[in-house]
Amino acid sequence: MLNPFIQKLGRCFVLSGAEEKALTGASERLRDVQARTALILEGDVPDHVHLIQKGFACRYKVLPDGGRSIVAFLIPGDFCDLNVSILGTMDHCIGAISSCDVVRIPRSVMNELSGNYPILSRALQWAGLVDEAILREWLVCMGRRSADEQVAHLFCEFLIRLQVVGLATENSYHFPLTQADLADATGLSNVHVNRVLQELRGLKLVVFKERRVTLPNVAAIQSYAGFNPNYLHLHPKAPPYPAV
Repeated sequence: MLNPFIQKLGRCFVLSGAEEKALTGASERLRDVQARTALILEGDVPDHVHLIQKGFACRYKVLPDGGRSIVAFLIPGDFCDLNVSILGTMDHCIGAISSCDVVRIPRSVMNELSGNYPILSRALQWAGLVDEAILREWLVCMGRRSADEQVAHLFCEFLIRLQVVGLATENSYHFPLTQADLADATGLSNVHVNRVLQELRGLKLVVFKERRVTLPNVAAIQSYAGFNPNYLHLHPKAPPYPAV
């Protein structure tokens, strides 16, 4: 499988052979992380950058009562903490949702890549800005969309993001998240999330089977959720990658 981060960048940037080789070389050492395991905790001082190669992870905050608020989902091709070192310490946690293959790239190596390859440096900046754009869209969802629309919007977002790295068909993808994960990401209770999922099933907008989500009518659920993928900033002329 092509390095998912290179695959994602290929939608918007033309990387040279040298740049792809440098990224591939920096991503060779994989760490197997078990599901529901913390990669880095709030207060830690990061000396490496984490890149998800396989599996699902998330950024989250731990509340005073021990609860969790998920502020981002991370999929293959996503950096977890690209620019955190500028701030000095982690102000949130990163954890694996499913079992993950994670690359730990020393900060010094990332600095070398950015310094030696201007296009790659711009591409890394783009990746960080897209993360911020996704967070803005989540804030809009939580503030202005109904619970049903908010969850439907998330399913639409996953479809596009996973298609970019070849991990979704035209309307379905593997989905290891639990109702509790969805609740922590949307600010809803587990009971409310269950009702929402039942509602979306009843409307025939979502089908769940064997940890796989299928969107029978993509246009219909996108319309229902008010979903516009422009905040993902994907090149409109880029050819689709083959799904798996």
